[in-house]
Amino acid sequence: MNGKTSAGRRMKNHLLTVLVVVAALACLVPLVDIVWIVAAKGLAAMSWSLLTTVTSGVAGGLANAISGTILLVVLALVFAAPLGIIGGLFLSEFASTRVAWFLRQGIDILNGVPSIVLGYFGYVTMVEWLGWGFSLLAGAITLTMVMLPYIMRAAEIAMTRVPRGWREASLALGATHSTTAFRIVLRGALPGTLTGLIIAVGRAMGETAPLIYTAGWSNYMPTASLTHSPVGYLTYVVWTFIEEPFASAHALAYAAALILMLMVLAFNVGGRLLLKRRAL
Repeated sequence: MNGKTSAGRRMKNHLLTVLVVVAALACLVPLVDIVWIVAAKGLAAMSWSLLTTVTSGVAGGLANAISGTILLVVLALVFAAPLGIIGGLFLSEFASTRVAWFLRQGIDILNGVPSIVLGYFGYVTMVEWLGWGFSLLAGAITLTMVMLPYIMRAAEIAMTRVPRGWREASLALGATHSTTAFRIVLRGALPGTLTGLIIAVGRAMGETAPLIYTAGWSNYMPTASLTHSPVGYLTYVVWTFIEEPFASAHALAYAAALILMLMVLAFNVGGRLLLKRRAL
């Protein structure tokens, strides 16, 4: 009987192993195919002039879109990172059970709102009501709303996983609750918090709908003005130019997609290297 049971378990294990491998391949094959197509066609379109000249109609370069994407994401990160990390710290260390529950529900609702709705909200409030027009600031604040739930929840989860003994040791040595939270818990939660930042940046870089309503589009390099000045961004090129019946537009779309992939990869690798160096 034991032999039959062991044989049955081994058969189930083999079957589940096969199913897991098939499921992994079902995910990896399309992913590799997409990356291969984007890399091949993007590299074929890549040139120095493409990186240094601005878009002209459905031709030209992507300097305006690259610089606009960097400015939008960096400014959104400047807004979202402190808010998300402090919010996660508040939920983990200071909020009462009821307040924490309400805040988590609000963050989950914000995370579930379609990005195009956030874009329309940004258009109504910032572009029209505040009169900023299509602008860098309106686009960055809208991206902040997209990024904030990822950063706050990742920070909170990372902070709750900091060993309780660290908190007790700090308090036993005479540190206040606030000092313990900011110097012990916050530092101990850095790896998980950084993971949330990486996910949030990747999500923000891939957004198009919120920026169409708030940042608009511009064939020119971004100006120093935060308002009343539309900016270009790479996802607009990918989303719009791939539908055009021109080879030059398709080349720009694939090049923009490749640059986006490389930017996200660079941010991921840079974040991991920073964590590794800090650990050493």
